[in-house]
Amino acid sequence: MYIYIMSGKPLIITLICTVFFFGIKTIIGQNTASPKHTNTLIQPPYLEAGDTVAIVAPSGILKNRTKEIEQAKNLLKSWGLHPIVGEHVFNQANHFAGTDDERCEDLQKALDDPNIRAIWCARGGYGTVRILDRLNWTKFKENPKWIIGYSDITALHNQIHNEGFESLHAIMCTSLQDDTSTIKESISSFKAAIFGKPLSYTLEGSKYNRQGTASASLVGGNLTILHTMLGSNTSIDTSGKILFIEEIGEYKYHIDRMLQSLKRAGYFDQCKGVIVGNMTKLRKNTTLWGTSIEQLILDALADYDFPIAFNMPAGHEKDNRALILGRTVDLTVNNGQSTIFFRNN
Repeated sequence: MYIYIMSGKPLIITLICTVFFFGIKTIIGQNTASPKHTNTLIQPPYLEAGDTVAIVAPSGILKNRTKEIEQAKNLLKSWGLHPIVGEHVFNQANHFAGTDDERCEDLQKALDDPNIRAIWCARGGYGTVRILDRLNWTKFKENPKWIIGYSDITALHNQIHNEGFESLHAIMCTSLQDDTSTIKESISSFKAAIFGKPLSYTLEGSKYNRQGTASASLVGGNLTILHTMLGSNTSIDTSGKILFIEEIGEYKYHIDRMLQSLKRAGYFDQCKGVIVGNMTKLRKNTTLWGTSIEQLILDALADYDFPIAFNMPAGHEKDNRALILGRTVDLTVNNGQSTIFFRNN
């Protein structure tokens, strides 16, 4: 408004100052861009015999689950690893494995300890999101380590991705409640991933597959948690990436609602592909949805042309194969079968 009454010289000085000010702001903004746009992540060191693995419980209560924790310790020992258990793992605070402070304390100690080479989450459920903003990642970045889990641990995977590191979507300690002979593939893929062995999968074909190929970083996890992260610093940028999703115990309309919310938030706009894992124990509403879960997903993503692969055995089933989140994968999708090949860094 004052421009009309300024003389020429003050006006020029004002314009120069304005350009300088906004130019500096732009440079600062470029130099402090969020790491969530990064496509190449840092790989924590693979494990070797003698390495220490911490078992922590950042989420749900572990009531009457001592047997599974012992089995988890024995499994790690059989691989030549040294397991330690967080101080508060068996604490109980209503729904949770201890108070927020206690769960955070165990996880933070494991993140900070340079002698711990991996952190294996005891179980999921709910609770990780309550401690996310309390965690300090400074020492983790100095000595990165594998964070292992699925389901509610998706919240941690998202945060770690945005910090610039790979993590491991795989079985948890309570997965060992099943007869280990029935989860051989889950265990062997977990072992292969943490020891740096080649990892690839050939998926059963599906008439719902949307054919195509893509090579990109793999991100994702539990759909509910991905949806919960929207609008926060822990939400992941899926631009130029392949998204993996899985779910348990939801109504189909809930799944559609979450996909529509992600879609409206631009989640899929620059996505390179989608891999659909286990959709377990879907609930039936009194008003039936009317299509299969596969068709629901295809309909929700009809506006995009990236490949979509169904039948990835990962999520809340006994066959829960390990996925290295943040790693570049080569995805090939056909009706007869799909293949996922994890590149070695």
